[in-house]
Amino acid sequence: MQDLSLTKPLDQFWNLRKMDALKGLSCTENGLSGEEAALRIKHYGPNTFKAGSRSSALLLFLSQFKSPITILLIVAALLSMGLGDFTDATIILIIIIVSSFLGFWQERGAANAVDELLKMVQIKCQILRGDMQTEFPVENVVPGDIIFLSAGDVIPADSLLLESKELFIDEAAFTGETFPVEKNVGVVPADTPLAKRTNSLFMGSHVISGTARVLVIKTGKQTEFGKISEKLRVKSPETDFEKGIRHFGYLLMEITLILVLIIFATNILLHKPALDSFLFSLALAVGLTPQLLPAIISVNLSVGARAMAKQQVIVKRLSAIENFGSMNILCSDKTGTITAGKVTLKDALDIDGNHSTKTLHFAWLNAYLQLGFKNPIDETIRSTFPGDPNEFTVQSEIPYDFIRKRLTIQVKNLTRNFAITKGALNSVLDICEQAETTEGQVIPIKDKLDSIKEKYKTLSASGFRVLGVAYKNGKNDHDFNRDDEKNMIFLGFITLFDPPKTDVRQTIINLNNLGVQLKLITGDNALVAESLAKDVGIENPVILTGLQMTNLSDSALFQQAAHTDIFAEVEPNQKERIIMFLKKSGNVVGFMGDGINDAPALHAADVGISVDSAVDVAKEAADIVLLAQDLNVLISGIVEGRKTFSNTMKYIFMATSANFGNMFSMAGASLFLPFLPLLPKQILLTNLLTDFPEMTIATDRVDPVAINKPHRWDIRFIRRFMILFGLLSSVFDYLTFGVLLFFMKANERTFQTGWFVESVVSATLIVLVVRTRLPFFKSLPGKYLSIATAIIVLVVLALPFIPFAGLFGFVRLPLSFYAWMTLIVSAYVFTAELAKQWFYRRIKNQT
Repeated sequence: MQDLSLTKPLDQFWNLRKMDALKGLSCTENGLSGEEAALRIKHYGPNTFKAGSRSSALLLFLSQFKSPITILLIVAALLSMGLGDFTDATIILIIIIVSSFLGFWQERGAANAVDELLKMVQIKCQILRGDMQTEFPVENVVPGDIIFLSAGDVIPADSLLLESKELFIDEAAFTGETFPVEKNVGVVPADTPLAKRTNSLFMGSHVISGTARVLVIKTGKQTEFGKISEKLRVKSPETDFEKGIRHFGYLLMEITLILVLIIFATNILLHKPALDSFLFSLALAVGLTPQLLPAIISVNLSVGARAMAKQQVIVKRLSAIENFGSMNILCSDKTGTITAGKVTLKDALDIDGNHSTKTLHFAWLNAYLQLGFKNPIDETIRSTFPGDPNEFTVQSEIPYDFIRKRLTIQVKNLTRNFAITKGALNSVLDICEQAETTEGQVIPIKDKLDSIKEKYKTLSASGFRVLGVAYKNGKNDHDFNRDDEKNMIFLGFITLFDPPKTDVRQTIINLNNLGVQLKLITGDNALVAESLAKDVGIENPVILTGLQMTNLSDSALFQQAAHTDIFAEVEPNQKERIIMFLKKSGNVVGFMGDGINDAPALHAADVGISVDSAVDVAKEAADIVLLAQDLNVLISGIVEGRKTFSNTMKYIFMATSANFGNMFSMAGASLFLPFLPLLPKQILLTNLLTDFPEMTIATDRVDPVAINKPHRWDIRFIRRFMILFGLLSSVFDYLTFGVLLFFMKANERTFQTGWFVESVVSATLIVLVVRTRLPFFKSLPGKYLSIATAIIVLVVLALPFIPFAGLFGFVRLPLSFYAWMTLIVSAYVFTAELAKQWFYRRIKNQT
């Protein structure tokens, strides 16, 4: 293989002729062979900005040690080793490494599982490889590849046009230009600014209409987008849950810092060994810190993602799962979700409402010969009329855009040349001066305008979508352009019908039962939208049109958006505005879109949802992709999202009850005991063992009460929960201290062993209480949580009897202790159950 480094001329590839560019990349128009492509991907790397998996794995493992407390503990253990306490220091280091490895293993497994799921909804493109046009993921694109593009495709790399046909590109990401830019084969000067490079396509843009064949010049970080990616790449906004986790971390950090400083200072004042006191304080801090929280969250999310995948819901951004479960408003277009998505052509009519073959023929020519995105309406028109595709050829095209709301195509044959416009009725009427009657006579449109509009209202009120068709004679020596869209002849109507899905009424009821309100956002007129709403059981819908929105102030729209059921006749740029105001009202908003114009709204929503059949630009913008365009699939995903949220919160509740209570008790005991209540290595072992069952929490059963309505992160709720159950845990800890000191007259080793056994058993069993709002005997844990809990209890009970128990500072306990412990733990579980019922009852009364 020749030297593949990009030479300086290729850095200005827009200034190159086709043959020079091909020569510079050592390739031909027949594309690369599979072997050559494999060599190039090794040289250039994947066409992505992501880090390699090997470096990611190493960083993930090292991130397990990023806690300052863990680093300090390692340093202190090494210091202890240097002072001769080799055994204890080694045990501490082993426990830290095992705990960190568990976190790494869990997170790595979760990441790999999600990577496998994402492959199901990869963005792909058509590449010419080995003389065959084949579909490949965009990550496999290399310089020298020949790629075929059509409407809706994402531009996968910086490329030079080899061939184009009526090609229009959205380059708003670079230029901010609202209108699509037309691209043509050619050569432009080397100093041409990016916005004027009409022969080049750039990664980050997408095809609005037309087709193209291009030569890939640069990929990945070498592209224009790659060079500015750090500036352009905005971090995804924090979800409500992510923000809550961060605040929860701050809360624990504040408590830990205060506790550690007080304990260390007090132990020094009481003349206890400084190094032991320091290690004890740090171990206590580790015990307070939910070390496995990142791993637990990752595992819960990945298990949730896999469960959602079984329901045909693919999660692209894991953190969106929590928002998915918290979602209380879903905004969606009606096509394919409320309706069957199978548009049928009802009729083609002339201006008087009579069937018109000419109107259908002209509409068919417009739909069949256009090179833009193949939408369901055009597919229906194409399949309905038995026209001859060779009757006319295309001379020029003005692609559909969401401002003009019409598509114009100029066709010709040996004897005729004319332009046909098809689109939203009012947009077509705006450019017409004349109309054609049933008899073929052309008259001023003003004579028929009132009857045309009345006919339009009647058809719309009956639930039909109505398009207008117009035409105008053209010339062979002049390509029809936007300025020519005037003085046209109105020909008639195309009426279409997309019936509602048979089960959609029940689906909407199911959404409402889950606390999710459905709001329709559609480009259809208000009459069609209202007719559909009544068909699916939405009585007396509140409708707001795009024109009314334009006339509303921000404050007025803020008030009205929440009470609106249907947003009709909406412009694409208004979708994002609707989403933003619904979010400002305190809602968690999902938006479901699959069109070229939906990307901004998908980005703006808390949860962007698309479908696998959507255009690339919509799939790329979405957080979640449905493999079937069905609201029932979405409902299944919402339920799985809520299960994931609920199971993650169970770990939080455990960490803020038993763990906090135990560590608080130890801190207090260390102030009046002449010895440390637990050795540092015993505290770390406590933390490791109590975390072990929580690694199975992702598979735990979830109560219906946690699924039936959206739940939001509430740091105030967690703080109150922590105080109540932490203090309750401490009460029974001090009862254990009393039994050990006053009834059993325990020495240092016996006290530490007894306290270790009781604290781990109580912390493990209390999870079964705090995991549910119901009485714990009415909501049994999942199989794996039950097994893990039983294993840990048995291991802890056996620990004092194993041969190497002495390494951990354990001694055998008298049988009387186990009787006392059974009594105390049983009382703790019973009291915690009563406290839980009182706590949730009080919360309910306050809300």
